[in-house]
Amino acid sequence: MTNEAATATTAEAAPATDPLTHGLGVSLPSAEARAKTEGTFPYAADLWAEGLLWAAVLRSPHPHARIVSIDTSHARDMPGVRAVVTHEDVPGAALHGRGRADRPVFASEVVRHHGEPIAAVAADHPDTARMAAAAVIVEYEVLDPVTDPEQAFEAEPLHPDGNLIRHIPLRHGDPDAIGEVVVEGLYRIGRHDPAPIGAEAGLAVPRPDGGVELYLASTDPHADRDTAAACFDLEPDRVKIVVTGVPGATADREDQGFQLPLGLLALTTGCPVKLAATREESFLGHAHRHPTLLRYRHHADAEGRLVKVEAQILLDAGPYADTSSDALAAAVAFACGPYVIPNAFIEGWAVRTNNPPSGHVRGEGAMQVCAAYEAQMDKLARKLGLDPAELRLRNVMSTGDVLPTGQSVTCPAPVAELLQAVRDFPLPALPKDTPEEDWLLPGGPEGAGEPSAIRRGVGYGLGMVHMLGAEGADEVSTATVKVQDGVATVLCAAVETGQGFATLARQIVQETLGIDEVHVAPVDTDQPPAGASCRGRHTWVSGGAVERAAKMVRTQLLQPLAHKFGMSTELLQITDGKITSYDGVLSTTVAEAMDGKELWATAQCRPHPTEPLDDTGQGDAFVGMAFCAIRAVVDVDIELGSVRVVELAVAQDVGRILNPAQLAARIEAGVTQGVGVALTENLRTARGLIRHPDLTGYALPTALDAPDIRIVKLVEERDVVAPFGAKAVSAVPVVTAPAAVASAVRAATGRPVNRLPIRPQAAVVTGA
Repeated sequence: MTNEAATATTAEAAPATDPLTHGLGVSLPSAEARAKTEGTFPYAADLWAEGLLWAAVLRSPHPHARIVSIDTSHARDMPGVRAVVTHEDVPGAALHGRGRADRPVFASEVVRHHGEPIAAVAADHPDTARMAAAAVIVEYEVLDPVTDPEQAFEAEPLHPDGNLIRHIPLRHGDPDAIGEVVVEGLYRIGRHDPAPIGAEAGLAVPRPDGGVELYLASTDPHADRDTAAACFDLEPDRVKIVVTGVPGATADREDQGFQLPLGLLALTTGCPVKLAATREESFLGHAHRHPTLLRYRHHADAEGRLVKVEAQILLDAGPYADTSSDALAAAVAFACGPYVIPNAFIEGWAVRTNNPPSGHVRGEGAMQVCAAYEAQMDKLARKLGLDPAELRLRNVMSTGDVLPTGQSVTCPAPVAELLQAVRDFPLPALPKDTPEEDWLLPGGPEGAGEPSAIRRGVGYGLGMVHMLGAEGADEVSTATVKVQDGVATVLCAAVETGQGFATLARQIVQETLGIDEVHVAPVDTDQPPAGASCRGRHTWVSGGAVERAAKMVRTQLLQPLAHKFGMSTELLQITDGKITSYDGVLSTTVAEAMDGKELWATAQCRPHPTEPLDDTGQGDAFVGMAFCAIRAVVDVDIELGSVRVVELAVAQDVGRILNPAQLAARIEAGVTQGVGVALTENLRTARGLIRHPDLTGYALPTALDAPDIRIVKLVEERDVVAPFGAKAVSAVPVVTAPAAVASAVRAATGRPVNRLPIRPQAAVVTGA
């Protein structure tokens, strides 16, 4: 870090003094929990530097237009303005992108979505920067936007790469197989925004060597560094990203279209530059969950056993590819859910439109198809006259079954056990029809509902997600563990986004080395790469690297003692800071054994390789999978269409519980996010224009909206190929909860409920 910038980077520390409250399997609190609770935690928006300039970005007001001219002269002439940059000022690669480099840093000839960056300004005051950005004159030739993904196949190409990003035709089994009972459905999933609560902000500081340092809440710092270096035409070692105060992430935390103008302005002016995005800019710029259109046909025999599933899945990627290929692979592979399907024929497409950009959001691909296949299971149960839970139990997969991709499920898959647990859990009591409890009505005490119009429904959802990357992604992570003067330090570029990695790393070292005080160093790109913070990667890959490094240090610590007493290191154990031998001959403390020495080791963890899906959607594409069952209980006002989620009972396979409190919090947060997807969260657009890009127009669930969440069972059946045997826990409840809520609303109303979020008119029962 340069001496010009005063940043807010902090280290995780663990002054655990009670040996019974540290190590794996206990609820060690996060070191930053108190600061975040009290409001003193330094976020990226708190950054400051001497000689600071402020940045603002001019964004397109149109979803589709041709740029005729850009006039920056008025902005440049304004007092206090230090720089104005456009596409002409990008010294290196003009295109970037997480999945494919197809997105311009600044639009040059065509704008392809509402809010696309056109120019950026640096000035000595934030108001001056905003006024200067508004003073950039852009002449547009407005074009008709393509906003219906079905029209993208026939529309004129929106991008030089064409409108089709990927097509996956999955073929599994006999195409002529037919069931005795057939149900069909058409489903639509809305545009879900990650809506990060903390502001997207950052600071860029030029370096004396002509490089730049970027202080950001990045979730994948090395990938962001490489993208920035290519755009700035610099060697990667002249661009440094320091991860600062991440407020939490359920998707890619920072939009690269936000980072690149920031760094470019710092290089242009030679001064530190800060950019803090408004809420509107966040909604316009960063990626959203793919809106999806799904058509399904399920075949079953007279007993309700599935014979064949046919589906068409269409993802709206917006104008750029981003991670749409990955999302489509997950959607197609999991299109049938955690059920045994002898025959499956799935067509999946991801296409470009002029709608807002789509990309990675927790459970991408899997959430959309879960809502559809579970709706199909409800339809099938109703047509056969079967209990919905019983129908699902007749079809659930288990370990050893085969996915429609041809991949065997080798990890634990206790789906039946999970479903039985939530089915058998006692139902919540019915609310009393009394005035003092009218707050229990959908809409609360001031609502217009009448108790006589309330119907209760019970529904089920079974979901699955993959862990780590897929289709040949190299999921490697590197970690270093150092020990000196009784203190251990972990260096790993795994970003703590709220998933608990920093706490887990402390626990691993505490258990392996018996050292109470463990620090996790701040993350920057001077450390070896650890990859993106998503899909449970860091629990598995980075946690595995920390464990291996800690074990190497353990060996260094124990070898001299083992040699002195003529025994192997395997005969020594470390417990509560003491080293003892199996026979009791040796007993000393870790501090005495260290004797002032410094020990350190670096290790990598890389899971077994995967392969891309082939031309028929076949292949071992996933490292591992996680499963969840949820039973939802809802009360629906069938006159107004308002829905109150009374309770969600959750059962999940977790492999191994590493931190009970943290695990429960992750599940509860995921379930609550799923409730928002089911009922309120939808970033609405009109011909490509985002309507109400704020937290008034985009309704997040609050604490008052959160239902009672009952974690009724956690199945600890360890995945033998995963470090510690643990599985990712936060994505699969997000995937499953919307399907369960929709199932319960169907049960209460008898309506099909084929769209998420559920609109009030979908829950109204006429003539009731």
